[in-house]
Amino acid sequence: MVAKTPPMGWNSWDCYGAAVTEDIVRANADYMAKNLKKFGWEYIVVDIQWSEPTAQNHEYHPFTELCMDEYSRLIPAENRFPSSAGGKGFAPLAEYVHSLGLKFGIHIMRGIPRQAVHRNTPIKGTDRTARQIANTNSICAWNTDMYGVNAGADGAKEYYKSLFELYASWGVDFVKVDDICRELPHEEKELLLLSDALHNCGREMVLSLSPGPALLEKAELYKQCANMWRITDDFWDKWELLYDMFSRAEKWCTHAGAGHFPDADMLPVGAILQDYGKDGWTKFTQDEQYTMLTLWCIMRSPLMIGGDMVYNDDFTLKLLTNPSVLEMLSQSRNAHQLYRREADGVERIVWTAFRRDGGRYAAIFNTSEKSGSITVTLDECEIDVPVVSLRDLWTGETFDNVSEIKATVPPHSVKVYFVDV
Repeated sequence: MVAKTPPMGWNSWDCYGAAVTEDIVRANADYMAKNLKKFGWEYIVVDIQWSEPTAQNHEYHPFTELCMDEYSRLIPAENRFPSSAGGKGFAPLAEYVHSLGLKFGIHIMRGIPRQAVHRNTPIKGTDRTARQIANTNSICAWNTDMYGVNAGADGAKEYYKSLFELYASWGVDFVKVDDICRELPHEEKELLLLSDALHNCGREMVLSLSPGPALLEKAELYKQCANMWRITDDFWDKWELLYDMFSRAEKWCTHAGAGHFPDADMLPVGAILQDYGKDGWTKFTQDEQYTMLTLWCIMRSPLMIGGDMVYNDDFTLKLLTNPSVLEMLSQSRNAHQLYRREADGVERIVWTAFRRDGGRYAAIFNTSEKSGSITVTLDECEIDVPVVSLRDLWTGETFDNVSEIKATVPPHSVKVYFVDV
C-alpha cells in the first residue's frame, strides 16, 4: 500500500518558491539522508515551476515561456537542473535521491500548458492536439501556466497517461497536483482522469492534492483518488493560522487512515523564505512549533518540512527528530478532540488518541496568551482505571500512579503524554 502512514519529507516551496535549483535540492537530500532518514523522513519534493528558466523567488512571471517537449509536456529547465540536459528530465536527480535511500517528488499544475494550446502541439499516443483537449474556460486564479483539460475530450486520457508514463520513467515517487483540491466539483472529472493515469502508470506514487481548503463533503472522493489533500490554504508562520488549524483538524481527523490523510500543509520551520534574506527565519516561537508538530502528529497529517534544512539550528533538528512525538503518525488511532473550554482567561484544547498496541495519547494545548495550570481527569480522557503512568513525549519525563493529568502549560504551547493504562 502506498502511504500506509502519513508521508514525511521536505518541499522546496516555503524556502525557495518557484526558484529552487538542483544544487539546493541535492544539498537538502544529503542533509535528510544524514540527519533525518532514520526518523522516518524520506521524500524530497521539488515544488512549482521547475520548467521556468527565469524563476527568481515566490513571485510568478505571468505568461512566461516554459520548457516543454514535443508532446505538450513540461520538462525541467536545464539552467536550473543541469542533469536534465539531453532529454533526461528528472531521472538523474531522482536517481541521486534514490541512491541516498530517499524518495523523489515533483509538483505539477492541473491541466495542459497554455503555450501547448497556443502552438497546438501533439498529444502522445493519439492524433489529437493540445487545443483539442483543452478547456480554456478552466483557468487557475493565481498562476497563468495552464488551461484545464476537458476530461471528456478524445485525447484527454492519453495526455494524462503520457504525463505519468514520463514521470514513472524519471523515477518519481510523489506527485503534488495543484489547482485541483478546493475548486471541486468543477474539476472533479479531471481529478478522476488524472488519478486513474497515476494509478495505472506502472510505478507507485503518492498523490497529493492542493491547495486547500478541501471540501469536507468530498472527503470520500479524496480518499478514492489521493493519498493526501490540503485542508487549508498556504500555511505560514502566523499564530492566527495555527490557531485556526484546530477547528480544521477537529473536522477532518476522522478521515485519516492507511493510504489517505488530510493534510494540514507544510511545516514553516527553520530557514523559510530564503529569497527574502535575513527575514526568512520562521516567526513561530519554540512553544508554537511544539504545538504545531504535536497537532499535526496526533491528527496524523503528512509532514513536509518547509525550511532549507541545511541551515537548521539545534532546536529545529531536535524538533524534527523526536521519535516519541513522531511515533504518533504510525501508532495513533481514532484521534479526536475531547473538548475546547475557556476559564480564567485560559483556553484549553484537549485531544486524545488510542495507541495501536495499547495505552492512549493525551495532548493538552493552551491557546491563550497567558500560562495556565490545566487539569484533565482520567474520565475526561475516556480512561476507565483509577491510576495511570504518564510519559511526556517532548521531555521524556515520567510520572507513576497518576489519578489525573495536571500540567502548567505556557501560552501557545502544549503538553503531550503517552498514558499507560
